[in-house]
Amino acid sequence: MRYELLEHTADAMVRCYGKDLEECFGNAAYAMYDQMLDASSVRPSVAFTVTASGEESRERLFAFLSELIYITDVRGLVFSEFDISFKGDDIICTARGESLDIARHSPRAEVKAVTYHMMAVDEKEPSVTVVFDL
Repeated sequence: MRYELLEHTADAMVRCYGKDLEECFGNAAYAMYDQMLDASSVRPSVAFTVTASGEESRERLFAFLSELIYITDVRGLVFSEFDISFKGDDIICTARGESLDIARHSPRAEVKAVTYHMMAVDEKEPSVTVVFDL
């Protein structure tokens, strides 16, 4: 299981799992796009490099997901595959996807932002919890 949708009053809250934090971060990105649209319908036809930085894990996750939202808003790209590596305080991700196609991607909700509210990163038992502002 990549992620589970948790109960939250107004926004979308997800807990994401993986074999390591890199996979958890990738699954958080997938979960975010799956709140926006049917992420399984996104073809991984274009590769795009995404970088983000933060001094600690929560800052890196926040910066990474925020950068993806920016890329979607500005370039109209949506993603479904994420190859992530950590180098010091940096995240380097090759995201694969395509241009947004409203007819095929079945839009769900607009993710306006990532929040720090209830955000958690568990490095021992790899998982992350994120709330998306809809």
